[in-house]
Amino acid sequence: MTLEVEALERDEQVAPAEKRRRRPRVIRAVLIALLLLLVGPYVLILLYRAEFVRPVSTLMLADLATLQGYDRQWVDFEDISPNVVRAVMMSEDGQFCNHGGVDWNQLQSVIDDAMAGEATRGASTIPMQTAKNLFLWNGRSFIRKGLELPLAMAADAVWPKQRMMEIYLNVAEWGPGIYGIEAAARHHFKTSAAKLSRQQSALLAVSLPNPIDRVASKPGPGLKRLANVVDRRARASGDYITCLYD
Repeated sequence: MTLEVEALERDEQVAPAEKRRRRPRVIRAVLIALLLLLVGPYVLILLYRAEFVRPVSTLMLADLATLQGYDRQWVDFEDISPNVVRAVMMSEDGQFCNHGGVDWNQLQSVIDDAMAGEATRGASTIPMQTAKNLFLWNGRSFIRKGLELPLAMAADAVWPKQRMMEIYLNVAEWGPGIYGIEAAARHHFKTSAAKLSRQQSALLAVSLPNPIDRVASKPGPGLKRLANVVDRRARASGDYITCLYD
């Protein structure tokens, strides 16, 4: 037997052993990565409790990764017009002050409608939308919703309601590359978040479910009607916003 043949046989014997040793390392690396993906958001929730931290959303990170960039100017809760806070709350989550991150009654109603084959409406609360914006992805799926619910409850337990609303209004999307209420106010109405009128606030609020097609500064008749409904609700929201304003 030549030396070349002997060397080849040794390599063939060593290769399977190396593969067997490598496999546990690969599995360990995958498990660690999955653990970080699952646990990481909860660590960030604790970090985001600090008021000096200014979180960014997954959509913002995606815009950066694709070299598109984005416009977001952070603004503190105290510097956001109460008009827009009331309008967004009454449009997106009227029970914001009363639930612990998830409106279980509303969610059960949507599940019942879906089981009955009826058209369903959204049941996402502001904490759920904030969790989705910060840590997850757009699009409907049971996997995303399953991850979203505990994140929303954890964030609601850790953050004061004002902090939750502050983060939500600073990461919400209001157009391609337009994130946060300050950038939205300047882009759509050439004003600041602190000076938004009731009508402007209502238009921004009703554009949130689909900010690409619903342009707050160029509303059609349907969007104007929705904005008027939200404005009426916002004006009568006194008992609903006690967790945000004394």
